[in-house]
Amino acid sequence: MLVAIPEILTRDEAARALSALRAAPWTDGRVTAGHQSAQVKQNLQIEEGTRLHQELGELVLNGLGRSPLFISAVLPQRVFPPLFNRYDPGMTFGAHVDNAIRQIRGTPHKIRTDVSCTLFLTPPEEYEGGELVVQDTYGEQRVKLPAGHAVVYPATSLHRVEPVTRGSRISAFFWIQSMVRDDTRRRLLFDLDVAINSATRDLPGGHEAPVALTGVYHNLLRQWAEVS
Repeated sequence: MLVAIPEILTRDEAARALSALRAAPWTDGRVTAGHQSAQVKQNLQIEEGTRLHQELGELVLNGLGRSPLFISAVLPQRVFPPLFNRYDPGMTFGAHVDNAIRQIRGTPHKIRTDVSCTLFLTPPEEYEGGELVVQDTYGEQRVKLPAGHAVVYPATSLHRVEPVTRGSRISAFFWIQSMVRDDTRRRLLFDLDVAINSATRDLPGGHEAPVALTGVYHNLLRQWAEVS
């Protein structure tokens, strides 16, 4: 399930983050790639653990917490601290699947990568190329969103970043361990949540349908969720 999440960051927040990142030092992006991915990865990253990395990571995490759509689509249990990358002209990331397990740097903690997320920070008119291309059930989905908007998709998906031909594409990227690891089940719960919200909005107050649907939602979540 691929879902675009609008306004994780406000326009001002995204602009401030972008300004800080443009002035920051960058390192080889292959440092966080697995063996296979490193062979097709050509980009730059902000070094993990720096003050800027931590401050912008907190900004992104706070934005995620404000988004009901993100919570509904992902059902997050753990979120990997956001990373930040940059694609200059000629840089690309070939087709790959994300590593199944990621260790959080400087800690003994690991997360299972159920869902991948890219948060766009550069306005789309400021660069050419750089589309995120995700292979899913319905074919290739090409994604290039406004600054501050994000996209989530199964980490099991084959995906790539097209070469940038003008400007620079700066984004945040990270992974989420969901309470519901199976994408098909997450999709069903998301669709059901959307239906509940529609019924609550459109039906007269006191109608039994939203209550019944909510009961089904929570009983399915009770069966499928893994929490610790």
